[in-house]
Amino acid sequence: MKVHVFIACSLDAFVAGPNDELDWLEGPDGAEDTCTLFFKGIGAVLMGRRAYDVVSSFEGDWPYGDTSIIMATNQPLQMAKPSVLGYQGTIEELVAKAKTMSEAGDVYVDGGNLIRQTLDAGLVDGITLTLIPIVLGHGISLFSGPNRCIGLNSVANASSAVAWWNWYTNRPRLAPSAS
Repeated sequence: MKVHVFIACSLDAFVAGPNDELDWLEGPDGAEDTCTLFFKGIGAVLMGRRAYDVVSSFEGDWPYGDTSIIMATNQPLQMAKPSVLGYQGTIEELVAKAKTMSEAGDVYVDGGNLIRQTLDAGLVDGITLTLIPIVLGHGISLFSGPNRCIGLNSVANASSAVAWWNWYTNRPRLAPSAS
C-alpha cells in the first residue's frame, strides 16, 4: 500500500487559479487520460477541506464515486457525500486512517496544503505530475512552502498533448507489489 500524489499544474506551476478555478485542466484535444488508469489502484483518498469544498461545487457526478474519502477538517461537515468521513489529527494519523480505509488499494493525497504536509513528513511514496500547456499568470502555487528539500527519482515520463512524469521519493520503500 503506497501513498501517492497525483496533480496537474500549468507551465508556470499553478495548480488552480486565484479563486480555485480548475476549468483550464481540460487540456488540449488528444491529451492522454492518465487519471482513469491512476484511480484503478486507489482504495482511499486523503483530501484537504479546501480541495473537498472545491470539488463538491462541481456540477455533475461526484468524481470519486464510492471511493472512501478521509477529509482533513476541524469543522463540521454539511451535507457530506456518503463516502466522505471528516477526520482530524496529525498528518501521520490522517495517513494511517486513509491506509486503514483503503483496504488493499493505495492512498491518493489531494489538496495543496495536505500534499505539502505529507511531503514534509516523508510519507509520500510517489508523485505523478501532469504539466498542462497553459500559462495562468497567477493562482495557487504547486508545492509552495515545503519545509525541507525533497529529492525525487524519475521512473517514467511520456509525451502526448500534455506532459506527465512519475517520481518516487528518496525514502526507503518496500519492494514493488506483483500487481
